Amino acid sequence: MDDDGTRGARGSSADRVPGPALPPPPTTPPRVPAPAAGPRPGATPVEQHPTRPGPASPAEQPVPGAPVDAWLRTPRPPQEPGIWRYGYTPPPPEEPEGVSNRSLLVGALISLLSALLLWSLWRNGYLPYRLVPLKLFTPGEWWNPGTSGGPRTIEGSDALTVYEAILFGLLAYGCGRIGNFSELFRRHVADRGQPFLALAAAAAAGLTQLLVWKEALPVVRPVLVLVASVAGGEIYQSQTVVNVIYAVIAAAVLYPFARLGCWRELIAARRGAAAPAPDGTAAAPAAATSADQWPELRTAGWADAADTLTAEIRTGRMNDVDVARLRHAWTLATRRPDRLAPLAEAVLRTGGAAALHPSGHRDLPRRGARHDVLTGQVRIGRCADDPHNPYVRRGTGLALEPALLGTSLLAVGPPGAGKTARLIRPVVEALALRALAGQAAVLAVGGAGAPLGPDDAFDVVVRLGHPGSAHDIDLYGGTTDPDEAAAVLAEGLVGDVGSLDSRRAATVLAQLLGPYRAAHGHFPSVPELRELLDGTPAALAGLRASLEAAGHHAMLRELDARSRQAGGPGDPAPALADRVALLDRPAFTGFFATGPDARPFSLRALGQHPLRVRVDLPERGHAEASRLLTRLLLAQFTAITAARTDTALFACLVLDDATHAVTAETVRGIRRLRSVNAGAVLALRTVDDVPETLHTPLLGAVGCTAAFSGITTWDGKRFAEAWGKEWVETREVAQHTVFADQPFTRALHALRKLVTGKAVTTDAVTVRQVERERWSASELAYAVPAGHAVIRLATVEGEHAPPLLVHLDG
Repeated sequence: MDDDGTRGARGSSADRVPGPALPPPPTTPPRVPAPAAGPRPGATPVEQHPTRPGPASPAEQPVPGAPVDAWLRTPRPPQEPGIWRYGYTPPPPEEPEGVSNRSLLVGALISLLSALLLWSLWRNGYLPYRLVPLKLFTPGEWWNPGTSGGPRTIEGSDALTVYEAILFGLLAYGCGRIGNFSELFRRHVADRGQPFLALAAAAAAGLTQLLVWKEALPVVRPVLVLVASVAGGEIYQSQTVVNVIYAVIAAAVLYPFARLGCWRELIAARRGAAAPAPDGTAAAPAAATSADQWPELRTAGWADAADTLTAEIRTGRMNDVDVARLRHAWTLATRRPDRLAPLAEAVLRTGGAAALHPSGHRDLPRRGARHDVLTGQVRIGRCADDPHNPYVRRGTGLALEPALLGTSLLAVGPPGAGKTARLIRPVVEALALRALAGQAAVLAVGGAGAPLGPDDAFDVVVRLGHPGSAHDIDLYGGTTDPDEAAAVLAEGLVGDVGSLDSRRAATVLAQLLGPYRAAHGHFPSVPELRELLDGTPAALAGLRASLEAAGHHAMLRELDARSRQAGGPGDPAPALADRVALLDRPAFTGFFATGPDARPFSLRALGQHPLRVRVDLPERGHAEASRLLTRLLLAQFTAITAARTDTALFACLVLDDATHAVTAETVRGIRRLRSVNAGAVLALRTVDDVPETLHTPLLGAVGCTAAFSGITTWDGKRFAEAWGKEWVETREVAQHTVFADQPFTRALHALRKLVTGKAVTTDAVTVRQVERERWSASELAYAVPAGHAVIRLATVEGEHAPPLLVHLDG
């Protein structure tokens, strides 16, 4: 990385952005390649990496050969927290549990056979009193005497024909309802779609027409009788009228099957596919209102700039990051009208390269996750088809975005569960893309060699303890206030010591930092701070002499107070000195410089510039010092972001390993992050890496939590308590043995038991509402498959989603 023109001093100040270090050109269009840069003169071999081609872009972002305008026009409807919005299609309504296919077919067959038997008995006169209802509503002279007497006149025969047709219709309707033929048709015919639906309906229509004209179904004769009774029998003297009546009957029989088979829709679809639309007639209305036409610029009167960006998109010279960056720049410019004209002129002059990130990058060298830069989402997985997940969330993509990360995220899982590869790195990658769009700043902290991204994907890379590092870290957070520096430094040094009050430690540090800064104009370096905390006489005498020579009497009183309290009971100075000694090692020689020529990187720059910063900690050789530095960076981040006055940039701290980094003060700071447009992502191997007194406060401070597969039941219990309970409906079935009183019934029960081997029982079903945990501790420990995690999300506005079982594919 470029050290901004300074050699011999690591870092950059808070008010200066590190210079550009151009990445190798990406290999996947339509991203615009940036000019390649060779190794920086004088760089160490650690900073020089060969160019490695990145993987092909996923389908949810501009893919090779796919234009950005198609990606830009893809709908992104507002959805519940965590739903991957790019091209989201809601699932069909949930269907209630139905009977099995076997039961459905058996029921339909039994209903059909019963109807045929009943109709056969009717036609053959085996049903008594079958004509009684008809005789009640017709004249008696039409019928022979007796309840079973048939028709005497022609009118009686016609009435019987119509009566049988009505009864047949009622029988067919009842058979269809009892046999659930509609569900059978939907499952096995309609769900197969076209053209099977149309062909099946046509076959059924042909069979029905054959049965109708063979008079197996009472349709033709009843219709002719009714027409004759209304219009008179003379109507049949005209062959044309008879043909018309037959045609109407055929059409009436055919119409229901045409509706069921959706013949009209099928024909219309075939005609629409066969007839090509005239050139330009279909695309013109969509292009007039599409997002790639930049309607916001046209509305403001900058049609030339909009035409320039449209041409850049159509020709493939812009990528998704360019679109998001220019949209954000235009939004900021509209708040200050004096910036509109310069931005529009820059667009006319440089096109999609206008309003570039200070590094000059227009994309990351490679991406490993699916991103939608327009909404800031990164897809980390897919909700599993599991009963714990609501129906509408099963199978949908799960994504993270700043609105969710603003509530902070806690991820817990054992080593190898996939926290870094499937969650941490995609989040860092998404925030880096958002930083290139000018909308975020990210600080990623992990051990040396952690896969948080390549060096050329960051603006600042700090390798603590490595002599080839071009940047350094400011232990005091870039502040000039001794009290503020002492409070943050004390939290980082001894915040994890439960028996030591961090406020007393901050007082001790302030009693030394204030006088030293007054005497020398800067804070002490690590060796000097260690000597002062140890109470070395020479160091204290030299500091006193400098204060007396400069006339700093107030600071002399501070130094005298420190001298009086030194060595007393409960003095935190020895503990502070022991912790500072962890940083006063040969491996850290030259780091944490504070002299007038030193320019260490300060976290205050994260609140002023869209920076991408990565800090590599020497966890292997200096594990305790790495934990101290992680705790210090977390304390600095929460203090600095809370004091920001301009919260336009989303600032996020990502800790790949937050073991022993969380303290009571940082938990309070994490709670304040959501109100200042900032967030923190913390990864732990177990919740026990945090002091027990902070388990509940930490889970209550973060809005998003993730429990990976393989956690213990103790961790699962804490998550289950944090996620609460829900009301569920339970069914309890109790089987009771049936005791028969009659001899014949007892014989039947004995025969059934002999055949089945089971006693005759009856089921008593009890349905009730009970309150149960959303996920129990045992389920979290043993029911979460490998490669999965249970994730609970919440937004800064207060919306939340229930804990979801997610298959992580990030």
